[in-house]
Amino acid sequence: MSEIKEIQDYKRYLSYEKNYSFHTVKNYIKDIEQFINFNNKNINITENEIKKYLEFLGRKKYSRNSITRKIISLRNFYKFLVKIKKIDKNPFSYILTPKTEKRLPNVLTEKEIENLMSAANGKDFISLRDRTILELIYSTGIRVSELVNLDIKDIDFINEEIKVLGKGGKERIVPAGSVALNILHCYIKELKKIDSSGILFINKNKKRLTPRFIELMIKKYAKMAGIEKKVTPHTLRHSFATHLLDRGADLRSVQELLGHSNLSTTQIYTHLSIQKLKKEYDKAHPRAKK
Repeated sequence: MSEIKEIQDYKRYLSYEKNYSFHTVKNYIKDIEQFINFNNKNINITENEIKKYLEFLGRKKYSRNSITRKIISLRNFYKFLVKIKKIDKNPFSYILTPKTEKRLPNVLTEKEIENLMSAANGKDFISLRDRTILELIYSTGIRVSELVNLDIKDIDFINEEIKVLGKGGKERIVPAGSVALNILHCYIKELKKIDSSGILFINKNKKRLTPRFIELMIKKYAKMAGIEKKVTPHTLRHSFATHLLDRGADLRSVQELLGHSNLSTTQIYTHLSIQKLKKEYDKAHPRAKK
């Protein structure tokens, strides 16, 4: 823990009053301590010292996204210091944050999806559970945090829908494909033989799975399938959205399916689909390069 009392106070504030996660707090404090140490443990700084620090980050080749995060961490810390009357004004108030770089998400081809699914053969309960998870994420595009909180009662086989509790406690209904629903039906039948809690995805101790567990599980099957790309639960979500757009789905429909509150968040997937459009253009247009 930092020796500086104000940083300790801020850490407690983030943990207990703001109820931030352990990792979020850790990253905030790390950014703040780096800056304070750069300024010889002096909290009272001016805009001139901030500019020197930003120049230092630039020389060290920090990414634009990292610098943006550090500025936000420090601006919030100094806002807290103003609030508890340790300083009169926030020196970061007029420091502009650079625009973040939008990275294109990793996406699997339809063939890679097939190989990934086949890696979980479904011959025993664990393998069947894992195959069901893979099919469900790709079929619905739901977040891993939404998936782990599913219960059996959230699956509507009659209407081929799933009820999902998304970000901000917002409920939404998402359609599920017949392949995912068929394997879900088989999985639930086996699940009910060993557990009656109503939780949809359980571990060997009959407890709810964690997002981290699913992340490692997907990584394992990607390796078994011979996929060299980095594959995470988000990769399946990205692939779901991209494949829908590739096959002509409307952007607003994809936004609803993903549970994005802003269309601009969904628009990143159009950058991925444009690659397919370019191939079609090169193939079909008389003036395209041969």
